Amino acid sequence: MKKSKDQNNSLSEPTKSELEILQVLWEFGPSTARFVNDYINKEKRPVIYMSTLKLMQIMLEKSLLEKDSSQMTHIYKAAVEEGKTKGFLLDRVVDNLFNGSAGNLMMQLLGNKKISPKEMEEFKELIKKIDQKD
Repeated sequence: MKKSKDQNNSLSEPTKSELEILQVLWEFGPSTARFVNDYINKEKRPVIYMSTLKLMQIMLEKSLLEKDSSQMTHIYKAAVEEGKTKGFLLDRVVDNLFNGSAGNLMMQLLGNKKISPKEMEEFKELIKKIDQKD
């Protein structure tokens, strides 16, 4: 039984390499495979163009990307929303590593990283807003 596009979207968890591609497309919008490959090579790590292209074709099959083939140069765009994808992945991290506790995640983050005074102020403001909602 073939899965519908919506089912594929909700079931497809992007791999690390797929996330690299999605992040480029989320940042720059619809792009060629060459642009995505060149950007990853420049900013992340060395990758072969054919590997990037093949992975983007797999991502098309998984409904993570869409392709415009109306021009000579094919243009790819993310088929999944950045916020929803990051939210889904973060929920997985919280569930799998912190037994569903966002508080434990925050404590780990705050304990592991140095936070600037500006960031600390932003956290305090966010906590105040959350407290006001309750």
